[in-house]
Amino acid sequence: MARPLRIEYAGAVYHITSRGNARRSIFKDDKDRAMLLNLLGEVNDRYHWFCHAYCLMNNHYHLVIETRDGNLAKGMRQLNGVYTMRFNRRHGSVGHVFQGRYRAILIQKESYLLEACRYVVLNPVRAKAVEVPEEWRWSSYRATVGMEKAHTCLTTEWVLGQFGSKKRVAERRYRAFVNDGIGEDSIWEDVRGQSILGEEDFVERLIDFVRGYEEAIEIPKGQRYVTRPSLGEIFKDAESGKKRRDLGIAEAVMRWGYSEREVANHLGLHYSTVSRLINEGHTKYQN
Repeated sequence: MARPLRIEYAGAVYHITSRGNARRSIFKDDKDRAMLLNLLGEVNDRYHWFCHAYCLMNNHYHLVIETRDGNLAKGMRQLNGVYTMRFNRRHGSVGHVFQGRYRAILIQKESYLLEACRYVVLNPVRAKAVEVPEEWRWSSYRATVGMEKAHTCLTTEWVLGQFGSKKRVAERRYRAFVNDGIGEDSIWEDVRGQSILGEEDFVERLIDFVRGYEEAIEIPKGQRYVTRPSLGEIFKDAESGKKRRDLGIAEAVMRWGYSEREVANHLGLHYSTVSRLINEGHTKYQN
């Protein structure tokens, strides 16, 4: 089976899991855990990420990350790569800390982000490490419910904003929401194409892209795109109407691998406009 695709675009949200090599612990002590969170804060600043939830277990971690610039792979290379170097330097060790690739599931924000955040902070309860989520120090739960100050890597505004405009009320409702999730079935049973979680229309806009990627996964990117048309060729008929332009946007990004920013610059649009058009389905592309 081909490895699942890393679908990247501005505003994309992911549930990320990264596990220890040979199932070994990725943390020897709390200083290591603090080191990872501090590094995550650095990555957030550098790559313009938002972290909506996190949970550091013993041999793996969970993150819920929103990427404003569509740069998941770059940020994850920084996060896991630099952590490995710092971990090895601190403990006088060598070799891999993490087991192969991290797993990233693309989440439809409006439908599944809250559930993903709840899943993450309930991980210690499911693992029977604690009875209630507030007993686990190394997750975002305690900060989100107002029990302690949030780490600089965490943003709670969006999550709490779904439960009300008054912070204390929102914190109380969020606590109830998380507790209601104890014992519920996993949301990951609904994942499609190994890497997409969302409503049917969201999945449909992306699933063909995943299948096309899986068919070409063994072909190096440089070879795959060596004969791709220029943006000028793709958009030569764009002046004939918005529909043709929008279809060209999908073709450029989904078939030929141009970044949303490259397409936006060519068309004189803001890259967020290109991202919005793709997300809203105005650019449904048929290969």
